Amino acid sequence: MRILCVYRDNRYSPNSAEKDRAILDAVGKRLSARGHSVSFVHEKELNVVNADLCLSMARSPEALRILSESGVWCVNSAEGIELCCHRKVLDDMMRAEGVLMPPLESTDGYWLKRGDGPAEEKDDVVFCANEQELAVARQRMAERGISEQVVSAHVAGDLIKFYGVCGTGFFRYFYPADDGISKFGAEGHNGKAHHYAFDVRQLVDEAEKLAALTHVDVYGGDCVVREDGSLAVIDFNDWPSFSRCREEAADAVAGKIISKK
Repeated sequence: MRILCVYRDNRYSPNSAEKDRAILDAVGKRLSARGHSVSFVHEKELNVVNADLCLSMARSPEALRILSESGVWCVNSAEGIELCCHRKVLDDMMRAEGVLMPPLESTDGYWLKRGDGPAEEKDDVVFCANEQELAVARQRMAERGISEQVVSAHVAGDLIKFYGVCGTGFFRYFYPADDGISKFGAEGHNGKAHHYAFDVRQLVDEAEKLAALTHVDVYGGDCVVREDGSLAVIDFNDWPSFSRCREEAADAVAGKIISKK
């Protein structure tokens, strides 16, 4: 197969550009070793898709348009990436579909996220201790030209990051409080991990449900496990860096492609 790999622009990889590039390189290396013709392009330079398959981490509207119009099988799909990037639409869909999520009201604080696209800087995801801070943060975000915003209650508990590749059996989760890896440091609001017991199968089911709803096969996300073991999914993303499990993830993605050759 002729396989085109599209690198994500740095603006969509805050503090993670090298990690994002590394996972795509790792998948491409495996596919090349199996005899496939693999090429790479930056999403800013994408103008045509001359391939049988596209592995895309692109997020810009122009790149997604080109991918969508190409008719080429894309992992992930342009439509799925666009949905994951449009946080307000994604949040509304998740609530409508009954995904386990944080409530809208809280006495423990709130999280405010830009709703018109993925986080590009620290101020795109803001913790607010109370409604007064929330009002100020919403105004500041509006002054930056971001009118679409997502608000959810802060949930106390263990923050975990999960990663998966649909149809492969690959699913992993990690506690960022254990290794200290963080894009913006926001994970610190949940404190140290207590490793509360929870039903991993339930988390897998929620993640796979979201992957099916968004048509995103290579995914990652964030979830909080409360002390009683209940779950609250707080984020879902297209093609994360898999930095905590890159080699395993690359094997899974490459295996998925090869099995559908």
